[in-house]
Amino acid sequence: MAEHIGIVGAGYVGLTSAACFARLGHRVTCVDADESKVDQLRRGEVAIAEPGLPELVAQGRSDGTLTFTDAQAELYGTDLVFLCLPTPPDRDGAPDLGVLEQVVPQLGRLLRPGSVVVTKSTVPVGTAARLPGLLRRDDLPVVSNPEFLREGHAVDDFLHPDRVVVGTDPPNSAAAQRVARLYEPTGAPVVATDSASAELAKYASNAFLAVKLSYVNVLAELCERFGADVREVARTMGMDARIGPEFLAPGPGWGGSCLPKDTSALLHAAESAGVEFGILRDAVRVNARQRARVVRAVRQAVTGSAAGSLAGTRIGLLGLAFKAGTGDLRDSPALAVAAELARAGAELTAHDPAVGTVPGLDAVQVVDDPYLVAKDAAALVVLTEWPEFRDLDWARLAASAAQAVVVDTRNLLDPDTLAGAGFTHIGVGTHPRRQS
Repeated sequence: MAEHIGIVGAGYVGLTSAACFARLGHRVTCVDADESKVDQLRRGEVAIAEPGLPELVAQGRSDGTLTFTDAQAELYGTDLVFLCLPTPPDRDGAPDLGVLEQVVPQLGRLLRPGSVVVTKSTVPVGTAARLPGLLRRDDLPVVSNPEFLREGHAVDDFLHPDRVVVGTDPPNSAAAQRVARLYEPTGAPVVATDSASAELAKYASNAFLAVKLSYVNVLAELCERFGADVREVARTMGMDARIGPEFLAPGPGWGGSCLPKDTSALLHAAESAGVEFGILRDAVRVNARQRARVVRAVRQAVTGSAAGSLAGTRIGLLGLAFKAGTGDLRDSPALAVAAELARAGAELTAHDPAVGTVPGLDAVQVVDDPYLVAKDAAALVVLTEWPEFRDLDWARLAASAAQAVVVDTRNLLDPDTLAGAGFTHIGVGTHPRRQS
């Protein structure tokens, strides 16, 4: 049965949810306080770089199933309202619920009896239990329905999820079943649980991925010391069904809008509860040291010494976003490495297929032609795993570079191809491959 769904917040999660619910056959009203953003969306302009999202927004607008507004009053009459609001970390690492705490009382004065209020934002454990008090209503059921969207794959993740988590107190209430029915066309299994478990499951999932990534980065360091190849070690590990191959690729560290924020929030929650979460704290420490490891590798590649000076040295950077498939610079390890190189005195030129400018980091000159990053460069550094970097004319890049060296922090490139083009290839947790 088609429902009238309200979405509060037209950010990454909110806009994806709105467009996908419309695609699933529901009528969606998406509200955002930013009038300029709403005007853009009404014109069909989608500022978020997410495959398939502009097309879904256009389809929903054309079908009349998706509308955008800055007026919360238009949520009156909706059957369910999803809260897709920012919950950034405060100074202590705890999620800042200021926006949510401002919006929810307004909804309490607006919604008709029986409307279901759904938290899709990543929120601390206990938030769903607090919402009735913030709403000041006992006739508005509250449901926790955390999102598990990967940037660059958000539309596919929404329409083909691994699982749908629905939390209410008590579990599997009528309101929970109503939310679960929205996802029936996806065919995904539904986890009907209590609100606290649903809220914690989101943090637990992202924190586990962070631990796994930090683990493989330490493993890469170990491989370098022992002369092993982390790619072969990780491939062997990934064949074990208990481990799996995902998130076993080393790199310059994990980042983005979720993992840093969610690990910080879970550590804060554990500390507040008197639980020592040492394994997660260590994973965060390991991640923080990855940028220094990359800079040491660049120093070694350029000067022959891990402590050599980079002052006045031209370095070309391939990739700025925190991962391929998105232009998101939030907590990007690529930017963290760039900042460290800039502090070391390097002159930086960078290219990223989805990034045109780098606010707050004037030391990086961003160019729209990847071949310009090699001009007179003492080294090229691959920081984001964009697949198109594999297809560059590496012989042409070698001809432009002052020194044909690539520090490949993502193990993205084929060492044989690079060697054939005249480059020395230095990966992570691998043996350096010298130019032929």
